Amino acid sequence: MVTATDPIIAKVQPENFLSRTLSDIQKAAVLRELRDILASQPFRNSDRSKQFLSYVVLHKVEGQDELLKERTIGTEIFHRKVGYATGDDPVVRVQAGEVRRRLKQYYQSQPTGSSLRIELPVGSYAPEFHWNSPTVAAEVGIVTTSKKHALRLWWAISVTTIVAAALVVAFTTRHGSKTQSLDLFWAPISSTSQPVLICLAKPVSYRPSLALYQRYSKNHSGTFQTEVERSNQVLPLDPREKMVWSDMVAYPDYGVAMGDVYAATRLSALFASINKPSQVRIGNNYSFEDLRNSPAVVIGAFNNRWTLEMTSNLHFVFAEQNGQFRIQEQGSQGQVRSWTTGPHGEVTEDFAIVTRLLDSKTGQVLFAVAGLGANGTQAAGEFISRRDYLEEAFRKAPADWQKKNVQVLLETTVTDSVAGPPRVVAAYFW
Repeated sequence: MVTATDPIIAKVQPENFLSRTLSDIQKAAVLRELRDILASQPFRNSDRSKQFLSYVVLHKVEGQDELLKERTIGTEIFHRKVGYATGDDPVVRVQAGEVRRRLKQYYQSQPTGSSLRIELPVGSYAPEFHWNSPTVAAEVGIVTTSKKHALRLWWAISVTTIVAAALVVAFTTRHGSKTQSLDLFWAPISSTSQPVLICLAKPVSYRPSLALYQRYSKNHSGTFQTEVERSNQVLPLDPREKMVWSDMVAYPDYGVAMGDVYAATRLSALFASINKPSQVRIGNNYSFEDLRNSPAVVIGAFNNRWTLEMTSNLHFVFAEQNGQFRIQEQGSQGQVRSWTTGPHGEVTEDFAIVTRLLDSKTGQVLFAVAGLGANGTQAAGEFISRRDYLEEAFRKAPADWQKKNVQVLLETTVTDSVAGPPRVVAAYFW
């Protein structure tokens, strides 16, 4: 609880007036300024920046400078492990820089006559409160006895309001709420400085050789004369026609699965909406070294070797047996899920796994979004990019699920080769 006698150092510029304690009215001015900043355009849409600034200002007002250390802030706000290596994880430094940038925007948009300015000095996490002149600073510290009682009451109400708001932010960040599940799910990458990699596989693909098209054209004049025709029309060979291996060629421009593209598109839009830089990598355009250097989302299962390698020892795993794809739940009571097909062999039910690893085999945060088939992957991509789906999925999750690794098993009904809404079958946290 903040008290009226908490000491704080407030520098006053430009005359270098120095007040070593804050009076009730000075504290009220600081809290009023904080309230206005949090409601301003540079801050109103950045919950993380608002939480960071509230944390450092309130603890400074309380005189708790010992809590304004990088590792402490990383533990309290970003849920890093106690004693984590700050040199390897710059999350606090990055967020502090973001807060400084937003504070600069705020004061650039304000009239020049403001009596107080809150700053976060470079290289420090202890905010400074700058009064425009020593006269102003002295005046706000002088009140009559009757006014002091009223101001103390007003200040106490202000403190209570802001502290309550800060506690709400802290509580919902730690325990989650149905309106924050999407933010909490993606928080491990939102707090990093590196762009997130969206990694799609590109399996080896083949197409008829140009010689085979030309051979067909000799007997069917006017057909397959252009690349547009060859790329957009099926070559209707007689099923009894004999071919040799040279009639087929590897074609590097083809091979990205439709469901993977749907998922990648949704993720790109999601990351853009939360101002998180992302890069799409396909096939051989990313390696294990890339996964070691950046957080990543790998998309696809049996067509993506990285998904299979990174999830091979988890609770839900992809497996292939006798040519059949399936999802195996580990343990003696674990169930097996595989496609359900219709009378003509079409897939009518597909399954998928969404995995979040806070510390994967790469040493980075890694997400895997993968279905048994394209429809499952598409449904999984929709699941992790929709706030309502994530809210429902984590409604009964452990209170500290945001600090845990997560696997969610999904099912989707397929109609006319189109995936329906994803449904949560099971979830596992560790």
